[in-house]
Amino acid sequence: MPISFDQENKEFHLYNSSLSYIIKVLCTGSVGQAYCGAPLAPYRFHPFLAAAASGDAFQPDKSTTRFEYPAFGTGDYRTPAFVLQLPDGSTVTEPVYHSHALYAGKPAIPGLPALYAERTGEADTLELTLSDAPSGLRIILYYTIFADLPAIARRSRFANEGNEPLFLRKAMSLSLDLPDSDWRMISVAGAWAREFQIIESPLVFGFHGVKSCKGNSGHQQNPFLLLKRPTAGDCSGEALGFSLLYSGNFTAAVEVDSCSSSRVQLGVNDETFSWKLEKGASFDTPEAVLAYSRNGLNHLSQVFHSLYQSRLVRGMWRDKERPVLLNNWEGTYFNFTERKLLDMAAVAKELGIELFVLDDGWFGRRDSDTSSLGDWFADTRKLPSGIAGLAEKITALGLQFGLWIEPEMISKKSRLFEQHPDWAVGAPGRSRTEQRHQYVLDMSRREIVDYIFTVIAKVIASAPISYIKWDMNRSITEPFSLGLAPDRQGEFFHRYMLGVYNLYERLTKAFPHILFESCASGGGRFDPGMLAFAPQAWLSDNTDAVERLRIQSGASLVYPQSSWGSHVSAVPNHQTGRKIALSFRAMAAFFGALGFELDPTELSPEEKQQIMTYIAFYKAHRKTFQYGRFFRLASPDPAFYTAWQVSSEEESVAGFYKLLAQPNRPPVRLRLAGLDPELLYSVSLWEEGGFEANDKTYNCGLRGGDELMYAGLLLDTTYVTKRGDFFGELFIIKKTGAQ
Repeated sequence: MPISFDQENKEFHLYNSSLSYIIKVLCTGSVGQAYCGAPLAPYRFHPFLAAAASGDAFQPDKSTTRFEYPAFGTGDYRTPAFVLQLPDGSTVTEPVYHSHALYAGKPAIPGLPALYAERTGEADTLELTLSDAPSGLRIILYYTIFADLPAIARRSRFANEGNEPLFLRKAMSLSLDLPDSDWRMISVAGAWAREFQIIESPLVFGFHGVKSCKGNSGHQQNPFLLLKRPTAGDCSGEALGFSLLYSGNFTAAVEVDSCSSSRVQLGVNDETFSWKLEKGASFDTPEAVLAYSRNGLNHLSQVFHSLYQSRLVRGMWRDKERPVLLNNWEGTYFNFTERKLLDMAAVAKELGIELFVLDDGWFGRRDSDTSSLGDWFADTRKLPSGIAGLAEKITALGLQFGLWIEPEMISKKSRLFEQHPDWAVGAPGRSRTEQRHQYVLDMSRREIVDYIFTVIAKVIASAPISYIKWDMNRSITEPFSLGLAPDRQGEFFHRYMLGVYNLYERLTKAFPHILFESCASGGGRFDPGMLAFAPQAWLSDNTDAVERLRIQSGASLVYPQSSWGSHVSAVPNHQTGRKIALSFRAMAAFFGALGFELDPTELSPEEKQQIMTYIAFYKAHRKTFQYGRFFRLASPDPAFYTAWQVSSEEESVAGFYKLLAQPNRPPVRLRLAGLDPELLYSVSLWEEGGFEANDKTYNCGLRGGDELMYAGLLLDTTYVTKRGDFFGELFIIKKTGAQ
């Protein structure tokens, strides 16, 4: 079992071949953080680390002690991991070690998404119980370490074993005290259509971090951050990653104190949270994942990718290749008829597309975004044979059929709102804020979740549907639930997410064959909590290929490319007006779950032939594109270029994207990654990419893995004229044998 306990020294050591995490019960009974980093020898006491954690083994200074789960009010003036309000109004607690349990496997979390273990021996768990006797509070800290990955899943459970109600005011999923602040912090931030922009800054004294109080994780921030040593890069150096498996209000923050130690915390945003713990009740925090790398950010990303692909995503679509789809949204918006959709589907089938998706506008009287959310019945003006009739005609063409829904929302102009105006979120005596002409349904109320499940399940069951795009187009304002007592209104945001997760779980269990794709005006709720139910997500409403290079690179820090919905759209692009060659648009979209966002009936014969070729190429390499190890070979630079690589057991595909042209530019050496230096590889260009013949002279043929990684490919040289902006190259690298 990769968790040891030294009874004499009260030291826990979670370890594998890539990571050690050491916890020490201090002389005061508090629990300290002794070490997190590169692997140390197991079954050995580490007195220096234990002393360093407590500052002074005989008289610990709480202001400098590295606590494992710090409390409030007893001398540690840094940010606490939890705050508990007692019946007398005080918030002073001092939990100490009570007991522990070690066991194989990993428990689930009631009502919340979580990683899971599937085979014996792949994960082991420590339950560390702390007790605060005066309040009757028990805290159980859960740690699961995975045998083959440098990653630990963490969460907390609070139980009231006293006689009076308690109020949680803060409850972090993870708190980690690091001994120094010699790190740079990376997060991903942005806005609608500019999601996942990489933000890097040094750690200095004070507070750093990201958060959301919108009711969803948000376009602006993401429940993730990483710390890297100043010299670390994509391919070398030490880094720590922190990711929260949650889709609501969150905090991910680092505090640097006056002694230059760093406290990292992830969890539910305490600014919008409180929870009443009645006698005998308990509360579970969402799960957080800590990952570690000694080999740079690519390896750190691959740890998250592996965990989320194989131990977060569930069901038949976990390991299944995603279908190439056509979504009608940018092709028609709300203006379509059944005949128009069938014409688009017929051409899509000819092109090699496998799935046709009907987006917004099919229900109620939905001719714009001003009405009908909540009225989940087909608009027979547009679809005279309903969803069932359309789906049957689409599938008769040899395509799968998918459908867009937005089940958490309600329009003021809808039958549902006329019948149940009280179902919309809003504070009594105050007007509701309309955003995008819609309100939010109160998903914290079970009767509303039950109703939505019934009507959506009826639609799905009525037709041969194999894909659902679940959208969510606005955040929450005026947070209040008519289903909660005044002293429980602080529970609203979290109970809302529990209701959403419950609806997802019921629908995915009722229809296990369906591929669910989550969406929130693009990337407004692209987070691990959603991946537990929807293995694919719409990364951004921005389909411009150049913008997507930055967005997809940022997402790749933590999210696997199998989860990215990545579409080729028409030009001029609907978000930027930019005109880019079809080959470049395709090459950007290949890295992910490929789709098309256009009207195929408007394509020229030449464009149709190109797309047929592109889809055939993608299908031939689909498993590598979707499930291969992902490497960032060059970070996005709006003035020059970016490059990615995906690698499976037998092949790699490397994409190089030149952005803005520059005269007399020096050559670029693109060094590949993850190859075997002792093997020979066959290197070829993708013939349909518009490349010049001379490229083959420089880069193609038999090349050693050592040469490809250490010398690289010679690109964008003065010897090969490639004028103009937005030029791409795609290389296929296949194993051939030993050198």
